[in-house]
This record gives sequence, structure tokens and C-alpha cells, in this order.
Amino acid sequence: MQVSAAVLVPEDRFKVIDQGADDTTNAVSIRKFFEKTATVKTTERASEATVIQTRHRIPETELGEGQILVYQVPIPEPLRFLEPRETETRKMHELEEYGLMHVKLYEDIARHGEIATSYAYPVKVEGRYVMDPSPIPKFDNPKMEMGAIQLFGAGREQRIYAVPPYTKVVSLDFEDHPFVPSKADHDCALCGAGNSYLDEVIVDDEGGRMFVCSDTDFCRSRREEGHSGALAAPFEEETA
Repeated sequence: MQVSAAVLVPEDRFKVIDQGADDTTNAVSIRKFFEKTATVKTTERASEATVIQTRHRIPETELGEGQILVYQVPIPEPLRFLEPRETETRKMHELEEYGLMHVKLYEDIARHGEIATSYAYPVKVEGRYVMDPSPIPKFDNPKMEMGAIQLFGAGREQRIYAVPPYTKVVSLDFEDHPFVPSKADHDCALCGAGNSYLDEVIVDDEGGRMFVCSDTDFCRSRREEGHSGALAAPFEEETA
């Protein structure tokens, strides 16, 4: 929130998402807070927003120049669980010593036959620094090469870092085990999208389930355009 507060100006249009959704308690509370204190306009449309604050997702809508994506980051140090000493991890970044990270990924392959890390998947920025892209699903990693400015704020650790527009961001992998941005092997039950990240939703007491787009704005936009999934009801415009 501190980062969003620092970059917002009266002309901005602000969007908040929590794990892709605009309607969670966290997203609604933050949006209303800035509406009241910063008197900025808000939106649920990624295409209309100039500043987007996110927790755990990158919007499905492609972001471009003139937009700022602010990530809520719990743990900013990608090497923290491999080397808990901050003095040592800083030296490792300085000397580009990332062998521990590659060993961790290789151990995944040895145990599971593949790299099992599904979120907070490490990336290398401009061929130099290894970074934790916050706890986004690895499905979102390829989107990090974008035209928008990406700001990462870890409030508890008082740390901020950034990825400039059009920066090269590559997910770590091996030649014989290339990076795969995995997702649930289903289409969205509401809009029929086959290329979006999905959430699993339990729909009855018998354990029935459906898979829907994590990004509520993306899903709604597709339904407005006439797309529908297997369990979709006729789309109706929301009234104020």
C-alpha cells in the first residue's frame, strides 16, 4: 500500500486485485481506502487502470506503457529459504553465485521428475540478477516482459525493487527440463477460456467442482463479448 500511495496522483485510475479477483474483502477494502483518502477514480478494468495493485497474480489483459503494476510482496529475497543470513544472500547476488538455487530446482527433478515449484518461481532479470517475482503462479512468469512498470513492495522488510518496461525476464530452468507455465488442464466453466489461469471451486456438498478464471475482469470481459463455458448462465450486465 505504501508503494501505491507514493505513485498515485489525482489523474490516475486505480485497480486492486487479490489473487486475480476484484471482489475479495482485501481488494474492496484497499480500493475504498484510496477512493476516500487519495480521491482517485477506481476501476475493475485492467485496460482502463493506470495503477494496478496486485496480490499473487498478473492480470490476463496485456499491460502496456503508461501503466504501473504494484506487487504486494511477503518475502522479497529469493534465496531466503536456502540461506537465511541476509549478509550472505547479498554477497551471493553481488558475485552472481546462484548455484544453490539451481541445486534446489535440480532436487525437484530428482524427486518428482520435473520442477515442482508452482508459484514464486525464480526468474533471472536481464541475464544477471535472480529475483523472486512474489507468490504469483509460475503461469504468470512469461507476462513479466511487459510495457508497464513493475514495482515490488515488501512493507514488513521496508524493501522496494522494480522491473523497468520491456526488461528481459527469464524463468530459471535446464536445457533438458525447460520451463513450462503450467495450469489446470481445463477450460473456464463460465467463459470457456482455455488460456487463462484457473481456480478450482467446490460447488456442492458431494465434492462437485468447477474451474473458473482467477482473473474476474478477464472472465467478465469474455462473457460480455459472447463467450460462454459449459456451466455458464446467460450473461447479464451488472446494474449500479
